[in-house]
Amino acid sequence: MARPPNYDQERKERDRQKAAKKAEKMAAKTAARERSKPEDDTDSETAE
Repeated sequence: MARPPNYDQERKERDRQKAAKKAEKMAAKTAARERSKPEDDTDSETAE
């Protein structure tokens, strides 16, 4: 016998997965931005 659908739980699980994926993308963007930004800052700090 098939289980009855639990739409609310399934929806929450999909939303949780979307939020985790979005957070991972944002972390990757932030890390990439941090990697590219210090190159400019280190040159100005060493020149002083």
